[in-house]
Amino acid sequence: MAQTKLQPDMEFVRELQAAGGDSLKKCFQCATCSVACPMSPANNPYPRKEMVWASWGLKDKLEKDIDIWLCHNCGNCADLCPRGARPADMMAAARNMVYKDLMKPSIIGKWMSSAKGLPFLFAIPAVLWLFVWWIMSLVNGGQWFPRAEDGRIVFGQIFYGDYTIDPIFMITFFGALFIILKGAMKLWQQLKPEGTLLLIGKDQPWYYHLYDLVLDEILLHKKFADCKSGPATGVKTPQRQLSHMLLFYSFCILAFVTAVVAGGHWLGKIWPAIAVHTPLPFFNPIKLAANLGAVMLLVGLGMLTVRRIRLNPKYQSSSFQDWYLLGLIWCIGLTGVLAQSFRLMDFAPPAFFIYYLHLVFVWMLFAYLPWSKLGHLVYRTTALIFARKYGRG
Repeated sequence: MAQTKLQPDMEFVRELQAAGGDSLKKCFQCATCSVACPMSPANNPYPRKEMVWASWGLKDKLEKDIDIWLCHNCGNCADLCPRGARPADMMAAARNMVYKDLMKPSIIGKWMSSAKGLPFLFAIPAVLWLFVWWIMSLVNGGQWFPRAEDGRIVFGQIFYGDYTIDPIFMITFFGALFIILKGAMKLWQQLKPEGTLLLIGKDQPWYYHLYDLVLDEILLHKKFADCKSGPATGVKTPQRQLSHMLLFYSFCILAFVTAVVAGGHWLGKIWPAIAVHTPLPFFNPIKLAANLGAVMLLVGLGMLTVRRIRLNPKYQSSSFQDWYLLGLIWCIGLTGVLAQSFRLMDFAPPAFFIYYLHLVFVWMLFAYLPWSKLGHLVYRTTALIFARKYGRG
């Protein structure tokens, strides 16, 4: 008879508990969670097996498990668990652990795992943009809050796009994009089982499944609709589809506006007819789209925040990563709105200072994306493509 020797990693168990899976030891393997999950496939259900692996400290098993990414954290399993083991929290904690360890430099993943690292995460961009502010104030004759010749407040007087904002954010964005795509490739390799994988049927390329996934799930967030209520033995869960869609499409709108402004600025140097000059008039279509995106962002964010606050800690809780992302997006949205408001009210010192904070928070969003919960936009998509390509329902 073949024998298998388990190598439990107790340090991993402790880290998993600290990341949000603190009640996993209460599980006594009744399988209620797998029955309650409205998305768990019958041929290899979850999260029962994940609870075993977590309790035993089988780090390699969880890191290579595609099901932690298929879980959409509806909480039905936690609501029905007779022991209060909160399987949904464990699945979320396992994803957080993957974020932490997937890519280098690992110190950022460590900082992202608890509130103790927040000062370091904030200090890096705060010093960077303060240095930019100081240098540009010298260029403006020692003025920290300069005005344009016509008296207007123009943030570009200090944070000039060509020499400060654009180069810094382009390096940050493409650097983070390179890291997260490299992380997605690493995750894809982790998900592959050892040995030869037998695929029955026609093998479609990954981009075919990406196209299908975007149309079927991402644009309409159908999986959140599937999670809305559990099976006959389950309970209704709070509406998350609308709030996530508002947040998703607000990011799309704001990304589009940023691309238009950046493209108009740089391409306008070559073709003046398409040049975009900022700040834009309030009723400019691009400005209206930006404000619409900001409103959608704040509404969706408010709905998600209220849901998090109302979670019953007996069944489900929020980790530091959850609150970090929500808090960071709140800071971005509010500083963006306030900076524009103070500019329109002609209050230069608070307008420039809040715009400075806005740049700090936006930089944090992009630079730390590969290690944050926002990274699941790429990592979960990678797992869902893998599931479709290899028939994992």
